[in-house]
Amino acid sequence: MSGERYNPRESEPKWQKIWDERQSFVTANDDPREPYYVLEMFPYPSGRIHMGHVRNYAMGDVVARYHRARGKNVLHPMGWDAFGLPAENAAIERKTHPGTWTYQNIEAMKVQLKSMGLSIDWTREIATCSPDYYRHQQAMFLDMLEAGLVTRKSSKVNWDPVDMTVLANEQVIDGKGWRSGAVVEQRELTQWFFRISDYAEDLLEALDRLKDWPEKVRIMQRNWIGKSEGLRLLFALEPNERTQAGAIEVFTTRPDTIFGASFIALSPDHPLTAELAAGHEELAAFVAEFHRHGTATETLEKAEKKGVFTGLFVNHPVIEGATLPVYVANFVLMDYGTGAIFGCPAHDQRDLDFARKYDLQVVPVVLPPGADPQDFAIGAEAYGEAGTIFNSGFLDGLTIEQAKKTIAEFFGARIVDGRPQGRVEVNYRLRDWGISRQRYWGCPIPVIHCEVCGTVPVPRKDLPVVLPEDVSFDKPGNALDHHPSWKHVACPQCGAPARRETDTMDTFVDSSWYYTRFTAPEAETPTIPAVANRWLPVDQYIGGVEHAILHLLYSRFFTRAMKATGHVDLDEPFKGLFTQGMVTHETYRNERGEWVAPTEVVLETAGDTRSARHAGTGAPIRIGPVEKMSKSKRNVVDPDEIVGSYGADTARWFMLSDSPPERDVQWTEAGVEGAGRFQQRVWRLIADLVDIEKQSPEIVSENADEALALRRTVHRAVEGVGQDIEALRFNRAVAQIYELTNALSHALTPAREAGAGPALRAALAEGAEKLVILISPMMPHLAESCWEALGKEGLVADAPWPAVDPALLVDDEITLPIQINGKRRAQIAVAKGLPAAEVEALVLALEAVQKALDGKTPKKIVVVPDRIVNVVL
Repeated sequence: MSGERYNPRESEPKWQKIWDERQSFVTANDDPREPYYVLEMFPYPSGRIHMGHVRNYAMGDVVARYHRARGKNVLHPMGWDAFGLPAENAAIERKTHPGTWTYQNIEAMKVQLKSMGLSIDWTREIATCSPDYYRHQQAMFLDMLEAGLVTRKSSKVNWDPVDMTVLANEQVIDGKGWRSGAVVEQRELTQWFFRISDYAEDLLEALDRLKDWPEKVRIMQRNWIGKSEGLRLLFALEPNERTQAGAIEVFTTRPDTIFGASFIALSPDHPLTAELAAGHEELAAFVAEFHRHGTATETLEKAEKKGVFTGLFVNHPVIEGATLPVYVANFVLMDYGTGAIFGCPAHDQRDLDFARKYDLQVVPVVLPPGADPQDFAIGAEAYGEAGTIFNSGFLDGLTIEQAKKTIAEFFGARIVDGRPQGRVEVNYRLRDWGISRQRYWGCPIPVIHCEVCGTVPVPRKDLPVVLPEDVSFDKPGNALDHHPSWKHVACPQCGAPARRETDTMDTFVDSSWYYTRFTAPEAETPTIPAVANRWLPVDQYIGGVEHAILHLLYSRFFTRAMKATGHVDLDEPFKGLFTQGMVTHETYRNERGEWVAPTEVVLETAGDTRSARHAGTGAPIRIGPVEKMSKSKRNVVDPDEIVGSYGADTARWFMLSDSPPERDVQWTEAGVEGAGRFQQRVWRLIADLVDIEKQSPEIVSENADEALALRRTVHRAVEGVGQDIEALRFNRAVAQIYELTNALSHALTPAREAGAGPALRAALAEGAEKLVILISPMMPHLAESCWEALGKEGLVADAPWPAVDPALLVDDEITLPIQINGKRRAQIAVAKGLPAAEVEALVLALEAVQKALDGKTPKKIVVVPDRIVNVVL
């Protein structure tokens, strides 16, 4: 093989075929070895994989192959998140069926993923759009309905007028639908909900036990659940002719600031608002405008704070004779607290912005540490930090927490409108999960509506409720509503004509339990509990941080719901979570400002200056910033082109080596070429080591010291690479493999020129074998070819992770820093445990020390054994 270039075009298909034929990665549930479950977030079958997929699945594959080599029974499956609006929209554009488009994409993407050499058990493949999958989802819906975890109620929803479906608050970005980009409207609809809010405290408290999750993800979930402890507080209304209501109830987390209150604000959806708007033209117009926009928290935070004065006043609860005006404001939501707040502008930025706009009073009541109460005033920013209460009567001098407790006791003893004026309450931002979607391509909700019997579950013997194939998208809206026969059915209880539920489930339901189905994908029940309990929770879950709230929170709830209905016996679905960075690339524009693809650009470098021109026309191209790969900006690199040009192993190696996996990685042609060169270098090194084995046994020297040094390097690399893979520090593992390759190359040169003794030949052979196993999780095809070239039996995919000799990990030599008068000036390598007198002699002989002494004798030399030496002049 010496002199031959490694050819990935021949090698990679060869080994992929062998792995398939030998079923190398098929996992048995009855395997007695320790189970290990690694899973990457499954893809939506859009038709093509992108470089983000390559990075995600390469990382997961390294973990899977490594733990398999460590002797574990590894489950590493793949499936397809296959329902959703894109398929429906594509069907409309192409005049085809969503299922046809989806399954064609699945087949195309499966070919692409297989070309990457992933160690996936394809026998467990699932697609969420298959009735074999969603019939179990329907069965669990019925289980949850019986358990009281599902409810149906009327509520305000975010309505996407383009996709014509309901969106969760999380799916509204800057007031627009996350897929269509259309301005979201507010509508009142009757919807199906999962009662995730019942688990708010449990979901929050359990985050502290998820030690193997990124802290940023846990923070995002804590913020989304949004626990807040506060006070329900009644404000008595001043007598008026507009309403018979006697009081307005607010929820506040800052009752300590009550003396700074200057207004009351109602949600546009508050019942009192609706009552008042009936005879108030300006208020009615304001409410209508509010309903034309989404209610996502992010949207409200960025929007200008606006309101309308209702003409009502309430009595100030602690300042005798004072009143507060009542407004309706666009930043108050009905589904949080009571749908009403009191505004303390000095200590809440939203309230301050509102007060400045409507010229309302701003009274500071929390004094910052060290501030002068006579001079302290609020400018453009509210003060929300710690301090002492002032300007607050009987609360003056208290801390914030003391004031909260005192004012709660004060209001609890008073009666307003026949009720205690105040009572302590805990609220959560988390709301029940609305799962109804007005579209065809989704899991049918298994209920029937009967005018006689009401809402009736579909009998379990009739599951699955299958989507009709003969569907038309000629009319806007939900195609199931327009189908001539599918929705018409007899009531299973009374036999009267009835109607199927035409809403389908949110696709996040599909992805909230798929990891469980992988454990027994052929089971006649949603799970086989004993099997699921053995595999779960997933040991290592890998995916994008963009799913930190929606998918992960819903999956955590769904696992608890499955436990409550007897399908699993655990609460948390994912033990370890890793969120990888994005794949980025330079952007390019032509003279007209149009985006240009990297394949159409020729880059040129002159000194420190880079320029670009169009590959076809030669016209100048403007090099733009590095951004996430996206079709809209045409800065996408096609994985097929990279695999075709360089091979899958090169793409994998580059993705793993270029930067820490949690950070973004910039795709560069130079980086990929460098990965390709390393692939060839490893191949040549193995070829040379094979040639050394074939050398004449004539020995010039034993090379014992060189052999021992090489063995130390090899064993330390094995130890370090294993530790780095377990910690998901893939780029550091790659760096250690580079160092090992350099060490083997360095030891090979004299062995080739002067001959190698038995010890060095054995060390080189051991190093070659271990190097191949170390690269096998990252470059599996190259590793198999090298394994074969070394004459090893079987596949490297089946080889155990190399054992490490602990004695070879111990350092016999250490590097001591040398300080002169407390400042580091040099260092010296000495034998570990060398006596202090010998260390002193070596230090005094150093050129840097002799120069500093300038012929003088040091006052003293302090030797801290095996740590540091300080020379005092």
